[in-house]
Amino acid sequence: MGMNKLYTKTRTMILNMMVEGNSMRSNSCVVGVSINTVTKLLIEAGEACAKYHNNTVRNVKTTRVECDKIWSFVYAKAKNVEDAKSAPDGSGDVWTWTAIDADSKMILSYEVGDRSGDTAYEFMVDLASRLSNRVQLTADGHKAYLDAVEGAFGGD
Repeated sequence: MGMNKLYTKTRTMILNMMVEGNSMRSNSCVVGVSINTVTKLLIEAGEACAKYHNNTVRNVKTTRVECDKIWSFVYAKAKNVEDAKSAPDGSGDVWTWTAIDADSKMILSYEVGDRSGDTAYEFMVDLASRLSNRVQLTADGHKAYLDAVEGAFGGD
């Protein structure tokens, strides 16, 4: 095995520790690899998972879908970005929009972005493309959903 290739066992250990909530830096120390190696592995794993989800979560037959948003931030909260030291582009609040099958609890669709109508629309179009039938859709009262649902599902 080449110098720059991690063994499958090491890759698995790093990813398992990430899932358990260990920090990237902690993984780096415990496993004895650089933080850049952990970062690269995490990016590759995320890309593989996204590709798998995109290809396989299709033509889903369900009855009830629950939508919600999860708030987080990149580098600093939006209110603190202006005062932050060298905040990179894209810093501030970020929202992960989720659509979950109420019965199986499978994530059907997700979108990372802001709270805008544009992000809501992209999210709903993606969700609609994954469903095989009409569903009962439940969401909070966020206004962005109104036009997005109608735009993505039409009269359905």
